[in-house]
Amino acid sequence: MAKNCRHGLVSYLGENMVKSKKPKKQRKAHYTAKLHVKRKQFSAHLSKELRKALGKRSLPVRTGDKVKVMRGKNKKFSAKIVRIGRAKNQVFLEKLNRKKSDGTEILIPLKPSNLMLVELDRTDEKRMKVKIPEVKAKKEEKKAEKGKTEGKPEKIEKDKKQVKKKEVVKSGK
Repeated sequence: MAKNCRHGLVSYLGENMVKSKKPKKQRKAHYTAKLHVKRKQFSAHLSKELRKALGKRSLPVRTGDKVKVMRGKNKKFSAKIVRIGRAKNQVFLEKLNRKKSDGTEILIPLKPSNLMLVELDRTDEKRMKVKIPEVKAKKEEKKAEKGKTEGKPEKIEKDKKQVKKKEVVKSGK
C-alpha cells in the first residue's frame, strides 16, 4: 500500500511506487506498470509445505503450476494453470469453465491473489535454483550465536564446521 494512503488502494510498484494519495494516480500506476513489475504482481501465497521447503511466503504464478482457489464461488477447487492474462490480471485454470448463452464454454478468470500455490512446475531450472542449504546454515549460525540452540553443543559445533568448510571453498575460488 502507498505510504500515508488514506484511500487504501494498493500499489505494487515497490521502491518506484507513486507517492500520490490520489486514487486516479494509484490506478494509473497499477495499470501502466512495466512487465517486470507486473510479474511481481502475479504472486500467490505458497502452501505450508512449500513455504517450509523454499523459505518464502509467495511466488509469481506460472502456467503449469497447481493452485487451490481460496476465495469466491469456486473455493477449495484445485487445478493446474492453463493460461495467464497479464493485461487484465487474470489466471485461468483447467476444468474451471462456464457455458455462454450460445453453448460455447469459456474459462473463468481468477485473480492470482485469490489463489494458493500447492505444487510448482519444476521444468524451469532458473526458477527452482534456490540456495536452501546456505540459507539454512546462515540461520542456524545466527541461532547458535544468540544461544537459541543451547543444550545441543554437538549440533552447534557441527554447524560451525560446515560454515568453515564453505568459507574455505569460497575463498579458494
